Amino acid sequence: MSLIFDLHSHSNISDGLLSPAELVEHAAMHNVDVLALTDHDDTGGLEVAASEAKRLGLQFINGVEISVTWKKRTLHIVGLKIDPQHPPLKFGLESIRAGRHTRAAGMAAGLEKVGIKGSLEGAYQYATEGIIGRIHFARFLVDSGISKDTKSVFKKYLVKGKPGYFEHQWASLEDAVNWIVGSGGVAVLAHPGRYDLGRINMLLLLNEFRALGGAAIEVVTGSHTGAQYVEYAKYAQLFGLKSSQGSDYHGKGLSFMEMGRLPMLPSNCVPVWHDWPEALL
Repeated sequence: MSLIFDLHSHSNISDGLLSPAELVEHAAMHNVDVLALTDHDDTGGLEVAASEAKRLGLQFINGVEISVTWKKRTLHIVGLKIDPQHPPLKFGLESIRAGRHTRAAGMAAGLEKVGIKGSLEGAYQYATEGIIGRIHFARFLVDSGISKDTKSVFKKYLVKGKPGYFEHQWASLEDAVNWIVGSGGVAVLAHPGRYDLGRINMLLLLNEFRALGGAAIEVVTGSHTGAQYVEYAKYAQLFGLKSSQGSDYHGKGLSFMEMGRLPMLPSNCVPVWHDWPEALL
């Protein structure tokens, strides 16, 4: 029987609902065998999650999801098997987190212009454990009765061209990959189907990503369709990249897919874990 890998998940250290320990317990309840915690720009939950995973008999992978600006677009690069104490990674993430406060203030100012007051303070009420992100603004707007659900908040207020969107410069692709690889980790392009780059830009991105030391693409992930599994498996094959999978779980009502329900990678994929000791158990 094949092991179930979930290599992309979030706790309340970033924008998930569950604590790191609760997230690991949730993964165990849903039959996940190998779990990576990949909070946005923060590794603060790894130690607790690893301890809980050991208690429950799960294989645990240290991870992070780094926010990147590439050609004026925001992308995410997942780092797997990282060393969270690696100085360039540690200080790089600290710099990104500081920038998140600037972005949050800009988002709140934009929302205030359309009559939504108190969003900055409101969002911070939901970001009690760590970084501030768009999901915290979304939860405030839903609980305030301004929007019916988080999906409609993003569509109406928080994406490019809407009042709560704030242009922000994240880490460069080169820095993100260098931090991950320099720490001994594996750099993975997260959920490429969400970026709407078009084929030419996707080819340019993957070529640059590979040249910098990027090793894998998320092929099977919560927000991808069946057709995208096939599409990104072909991209992985074309560029000689390995394939990863993860639910991108954030918690009930905030996730594309429940843990433990991801299909297997397409047969033409080389799994990112193919030579990991965790895959041999």
